[in-house]
Amino acid sequence: MNNKELLKIAEEARKHSYSPYSKFRVGAALLTKDGKVFTGCNVECASFGATNCAERTAIFKAISEGYRDIEAIAVASDNSEKNESTYPCAICRQVIIEFGLDIRIITGYSEGTIEETTIKELVPHYFSGIDFVNNHK
Repeated sequence: MNNKELLKIAEEARKHSYSPYSKFRVGAALLTKDGKVFTGCNVECASFGATNCAERTAIFKAISEGYRDIEAIAVASDNSEKNESTYPCAICRQVIIEFGLDIRIITGYSEGTIEETTIKELVPHYFSGIDFVNNHK
């Protein structure tokens, strides 16, 4: 699956967003290394701390189905159709790092500019499970 196809799936997932407070819809499409796709959207709550981002929704769906080998995550927001990129928030970045430093992050607009980076490039000074294990021997 190419970046454009994965981003189109994220754009479609965005339509399911529950975002009555921010009015900012976000969709994500996660691609596993064996080709399975999991989608997610942001789900807001009046108690903002209980809100869940699209990226984490997709990750949690994949993990709950037994998939941990993540290849890429595409992110689409209401800014996508303006040909603007939306990147994962800091909490999502930390969750993504949990499953690999080389996970590709794809953002932009499927009919416009598409950008690709890795989670390690987005968070060069990351804290991961390896740091935790090394500090607790």
